[in-house]
Order: sequence, then structure tokens, then C-alpha cells
Amino acid sequence: MSEVNNQAKKPGFWKRLGMKFKAMFSEIKKVNWPTFKKTLKTTGVVFIVVIFFTLIIFGADSLLSWLLGLVVGIGG
Repeated sequence: MSEVNNQAKKPGFWKRLGMKFKAMFSEIKKVNWPTFKKTLKTTGVVFIVVIFFTLIIFGADSLLSWLLGLVVGIGG
């Protein structure tokens, strides 16, 4: 009998889903979205950092390949 009472108190699936969406949109309205200028600036910084580390990894890979070639005797 307690199962029947619990199910009667619990809102239906669509009602709960609607409440979740309402809460989600309420939270999205509270977000402090960056300006377009700030977004471009941040994207530029990320791009520069990615290029920098790509060059570092490429340099380390080339150096280690060259050293391996010297040790094995096939490069140089």
C-alpha cells in the first residue's frame, strides 16, 4: 500500500522532465557570457599555446630521432 501512496505523490515523467528543463534554462540565464572580443582574444591565446607546444614536441621528436639514428648507426 505504501508503494501506491509513493507513486501517487511522485510527479509524472513529463512533468519532471519539464521541471528539469525549466531549471536548466533558469541556470543558463544566470551565466555571465563573455563578449565577442574576449572570446576572440582567448581563442588567439589558445591557438598560440597550441602552436608553441607543437613546435616543442616536434623539436624533441626530431632530436630524439636524430640521436637514435646515431646510436643505431643508420642516421647522421
